[in-house]
Amino acid sequence: MSSREPMSHVDTAWLRMDRPENLMQILGVMLFRGRIDAERFKRTVALRLRRYRRFQQIAILDAEGAWWVDDPDFDIDAHVRHSLLPAPCGKAELQKFVAEMASTPLNPARPRWEFNLVDTAKGNSALVVRIHHAIADGIALIGVINSLTDERANAREDGGPEAETDASALAARDTDEHQGDAGDPFWRLVLEPLSDVALASIRVGGHLWGHYLGLRQDPGTLRDYARFAGAIAQEVGKLALLPSDSVTRFKGKAGTVKRVAWSEPISLADIKAVGKVLGCSVNDTLLSSVGGALRSYLAAQGDAVGRAEIRVMVPVNLRTASDIGELGNHFGLVTLELPIGIENPLARLYATRARMAALKGSHQAMLTFSLIGAAGMAPKFVQDKVLNQLADKTTAVMTNVPGFQQGRFFAGSRIEQQMVWVPQAGEIGMGVSILSYDGRVQFGLITDKNMVDDPEKIVGRFADEFEKLLWLVLLEPWDRLGWPEAVEEDMLALAGA
Repeated sequence: MSSREPMSHVDTAWLRMDRPENLMQILGVMLFRGRIDAERFKRTVALRLRRYRRFQQIAILDAEGAWWVDDPDFDIDAHVRHSLLPAPCGKAELQKFVAEMASTPLNPARPRWEFNLVDTAKGNSALVVRIHHAIADGIALIGVINSLTDERANAREDGGPEAETDASALAARDTDEHQGDAGDPFWRLVLEPLSDVALASIRVGGHLWGHYLGLRQDPGTLRDYARFAGAIAQEVGKLALLPSDSVTRFKGKAGTVKRVAWSEPISLADIKAVGKVLGCSVNDTLLSSVGGALRSYLAAQGDAVGRAEIRVMVPVNLRTASDIGELGNHFGLVTLELPIGIENPLARLYATRARMAALKGSHQAMLTFSLIGAAGMAPKFVQDKVLNQLADKTTAVMTNVPGFQQGRFFAGSRIEQQMVWVPQAGEIGMGVSILSYDGRVQFGLITDKNMVDDPEKIVGRFADEFEKLLWLVLLEPWDRLGWPEAVEEDMLALAGA
């Protein structure tokens, strides 16, 4: 097997997208119960990552293009580290360390990934993961991380056949559970490669599907960028017509200093129950709660919220069944306008539901995938111009990913909480992470210090916003919940009393 292979155009685009203000690193955090065995952890990672060649290859850019080159001096000790932070390392200290890692470039002379173990307070451990986006997208990397974990504490370190069987069966059960949620489009966007959005993309923009299939083939088949210049200009023109979202403190000039915060988990069963009563999906409920937390934060800062809306970019999985286990980037992006200007929690929820439903007819996912791939074939200044069209009209990047719904173990230690953030491009200064694991939902936030210096004051409002919906379900007659104005009258009456 050759030690040098061409990089796909889409992966090339992500490799070239790095800038000091926003590094193209997917960032993850795991919190463990108890102190993890560092040596066992390193052995487990070394043994199980052997199946993924990309993790032993260097990303090279030269005059001839972008390449994956085997690292002749690959050393697991350069990638699996054990950092000793000043004791006691509590949540605030760990969040500060994660933020520093988010702003620290990965070594370009080595495969671009790093696992960093940290000893935290009360005899526990944490893992901070950094992987460059050129290696794979978030969906693929969650699959990689899951392959490193087990259903039992005493599983084989090399991930033998019984461990693989356990993981596959558990993943299948989780998939069935999420797909069983009627009318829940967002989970399907993540779990089903050809979701409603992707199928609509094929119908509405068939030529884009041709571009997509072409980009999936040998990169050498699509070297003639000029062939696509007209199509690119037309589609970029459509993006240029997108109106700018509302001006808030969440937008501005990105810097190199980041801030990170995450909430305490809340019950997924409670979220499902509230959504069922209100006729909304889990994701409608979560996204509306995110919008409410952002609105509440702005109001607390004395900012005028009015009818503000902020646009978030949401990744959409475009993998086919044959792609399972492959690395690389196979996703597009859709835009969602969060109605943060709506104060009434029910009205905001129903507006979010309607906008999520409208995404079923969108072809943005295929469009953005094609644009990113085509941009990867173009000179870098052309790529920057194309992608800035997207970033300039966006406030945040949001991921909503289902994890395992039963507890998992990594090198014998139980995983208590998980978070993952995808990078922000251009001047985007906010990344929102919603991840379910072990029957609970975790909300995380990464922000640019120039825009939001205290993200913990946003994540702390997330549970409060959900609880507003929970209390409405518990206290209001259900036949009135379809009318937000009537519920608002009841709330005002109670406040007056």
